[in-house]
Formats: sequence, structure tokens, C-alpha cells
Amino acid sequence: MSVTDHGTDRPGDDDPRSETIIDNPVESSPQDDLVARLLEHSLDVSILASAVGAQQAADAADTLETLDESEAADILEKMELDNAADALSHMVAPLAVSVLEDLAEEDAGYAARLLAAMPADDAADLLQFVPDAVTSTLLSEMPVRARAILEKLIEFDPETAGGLMNPAVLEVGESLTVREAVSVIRDADPDAETQNVYVVDESNRLAGILDFRRLVTSQADQRIGDICDRHVQAIPPDLDREEVSLEFEKYNYSALPVVDRDQTLLGVITVDDVLESIRAEGTEDAQKMVGAGGEEMVYSSVPDKLRSRIPWLLVNLVTSSVAAIVVLNFENLIAEIAVLAVLMPVIANQSGNAGQQSLAVTLRGIVLDQVRPRVATALMIRESMVGAINGLLAGTLVAIVLGLVSMVNGTDVWRIGVVIAIAMTFSLTIGTFTGTALPMLMRRFGADPATASTIFLTMVTDSISFLMFLGTASLLSGWIGIT
Repeated sequence: MSVTDHGTDRPGDDDPRSETIIDNPVESSPQDDLVARLLEHSLDVSILASAVGAQQAADAADTLETLDESEAADILEKMELDNAADALSHMVAPLAVSVLEDLAEEDAGYAARLLAAMPADDAADLLQFVPDAVTSTLLSEMPVRARAILEKLIEFDPETAGGLMNPAVLEVGESLTVREAVSVIRDADPDAETQNVYVVDESNRLAGILDFRRLVTSQADQRIGDICDRHVQAIPPDLDREEVSLEFEKYNYSALPVVDRDQTLLGVITVDDVLESIRAEGTEDAQKMVGAGGEEMVYSSVPDKLRSRIPWLLVNLVTSSVAAIVVLNFENLIAEIAVLAVLMPVIANQSGNAGQQSLAVTLRGIVLDQVRPRVATALMIRESMVGAINGLLAGTLVAIVLGLVSMVNGTDVWRIGVVIAIAMTFSLTIGTFTGTALPMLMRRFGADPATASTIFLTMVTDSISFLMFLGTASLLSGWIGIT
């Protein structure tokens, strides 16, 4: 799209100002269209690699994800090293790991060079999922400096600040002059975070922070230690990524340095790292709620999927048997009036859904740090009240429907409607209480509040629903006409 010139003087056609091209990131680029056409035909790998290399890194990653691992590895080998590294770093983790393993098997030296060309934090993220034997091989093929950085990074848990940080930092000594600091910055790592300049002392301890505006407006012979801001917020490397996210949200940080106990500068976390972390944490919690592995993705291998799911399926098998035992104890009652078996799932479904609603709201509150110990009791009471009111309304509606049925066919089925109203009120009250209390209880004992929470919630809601409905029906058996 051309930008219309304003004014009387129009630059000539040879003037670079004659036309400004504005790209729409939503629309596909010419490079994307070319790759799409190439993928429709069987063409030489070199041709496709050249076209993929011309794409933006994120788009190149999307292209590679449409291929199988061996094909993607072949394309990467034909691309320029820096372009290949950027594309691999943007691929979804399971596929990137599989491609990296294929590359390591074919040419460990090239795979090592590819990792070394990636930002160190992205390379470390991939190595976290690669088998130890492959990791050792790749590290042994790397230059000494790159290997030392990655060996240090992979020691950090990927779900902590140390696992999120970028070790490439713009840092200058406090004793340098502005002129000397600018020279240091010119020679800095191109992957370094560039929002701020971090000032360190002779022991590499964080001593201050300096923004670029202050740097370029200061006199060339001024000392960095005299112009930097000595008040610096920093976080430890073992801080959980959820806590990191809360710090960024609460104080509106754009970047935070990471320091160890001695205040040694280890790296920096930027807001884009946090956004990626929040997205990953949200999807992890959604999977953990139903007993799927937090690290499992749609591209994970069958063995990985089985390992993450089977344990919780076995737990679910045990917990679901609790509800079955409750029903078994009322076998004679159900045999005498079969309509109870038809209505039981209605109550269980309502109670389970109400519990899930409370669970989702509570988990969100925990993630946003809104659930504090002093308000926990009030939250559970409030949710229980909501459950009781909803249960009464839903139960009354079912009772009215059964009352109408009773008027039509002249039976006393309306009495069962009363039983349902009572049972549903109590069941939804307990369901919402459990949905709120369960994640709080798990957090209290140091467990992830989301882990398999729906499995245990379903056990409680199903068991309580069946017990309340069948138990109430049994107690009122004479009144509802059951002998």
C-alpha cells in the first residue's frame, strides 16, 4: 500500500521516499504465498529451503510444522544457519525437539552450531526436553563459551525465573565513562535485551540501571556510576514463573534483572517472556485439571501421552468407584422405582457443573493472587450460598415439570420432584463448596491447585449427589409411595 504524499513537492521516482510499503501482519506476505505454492508440488529441497528462509521466522516455523520431522530437518540443513536457528526457536517445543533429535542423529556438529546460533534461553528450553545422551553430545560439539552458558541455564527449572531469563544482558562497569560504556555496548551480544543497560561493580554484582536516554544525554567523560539509578528491582532465579508474572502485572515492569544470593547479575526477563509464560501456564493448568500432563502437547509422542495420562486414569477409576458403591447400597430402592435411575444423572450433572464453575473461578483467583488466606472462609461461604440458591431454583424447576407430568397422568410422581428439589439444593451447595475448597486445600499442602482437580471434584459431586437423592428418597419412601 502506498502512502499518499502531502504538499506540493513530490519526490521523484528514484527518490527512496517516493513510496512507503506498509505490511499488514495479518495478511500473507509474498514469501508466504510462494512457499504455499511450492508446498503444493514436489520440488527440490534447496528451492523450498530458500523460500522458507526468506519468510519471517514465525512464518517459517509455521511452514516447518506442516512437514514431518525428517523433512523439516532437511529444510533446516539447507537454510542459512541464522535463519534456520530463528525458525527452529519459533517452532512448538515437541516438534522442535523431534527435529533437533533428527539433526543430531544425522550431523551432531551442525545441530550444535544451530543451537549455538539461537538465543541461549531458547536453546536451553529445547535441551530441557532432549534426552540426556543427546544433550551431552550436542554440548560437547559446541564452542566453550556457548556450552558454558547452556550448561548453566539448563540447571534451572524451566518454570522458574532462571528458566525464563535471557543471560545475554547489556551490562557495563560502574567505573567506566560514558564513552567507554558506549564502546562496550557496540560490541555486546546481538541477542542481548536492549531495553536498559545494567550497571555492575567489579565483582559483577548488580549496582544500578541506566536507560538509553540518560546515557546519550550525558557527557562523554562522566562516570557510569554517577549517572545510573541505584534503586533497582531484581528477582531471584528460583522464583516461580507465576510469581514472576504477578510482579510484572502488579508493578507494570517491562523487564526485570535476575540475581543470585550474592546479587550477581545472571540475566534478565522481559515482558514478552512473561506473556509466553502466562500462555503456557494457562494451558498447563487446563490440562492438569483433567489429569493430562502439564507438558503434553498435541504433537507429543504416543509414549509421552500414555505416561502422562494413564496414572490419572487409574486414579479416576478408583475415585469413580466411590459413586458406584453409593448407588450399590440403594440397589433395592432403584429396583422398586426405576425412575430414580433416570433422574440420578440429572442431579449429578448439575452438581458437577456447579462445582466446575466454582473451581474455575477459584483457580483464576489463585493465579491472579486474589485468594488470600484471610478471605478463604468468606469465599467458600459465598460460593456455597450461590450453590444453594442455584440448586433450589433448578430443583424447583424440575419439581414443577414433574408436577405437570403428575397432573397429566394422574400419578404421584410430583412427590419425587420434591425429593429432587431437596437433593439438588444440598448437592449443589456441597459441589460449589468443594469446587472452591479443593484448590485452596491443594495449595495449602504445596501441590499445584489445578492438578487433577476435576477428577477429585467429580468423585465428590457424583457421590454426594447420589447419596443425597437416593438417601432422601429412602427416608421419604413411605410418603412418596415406595413400600
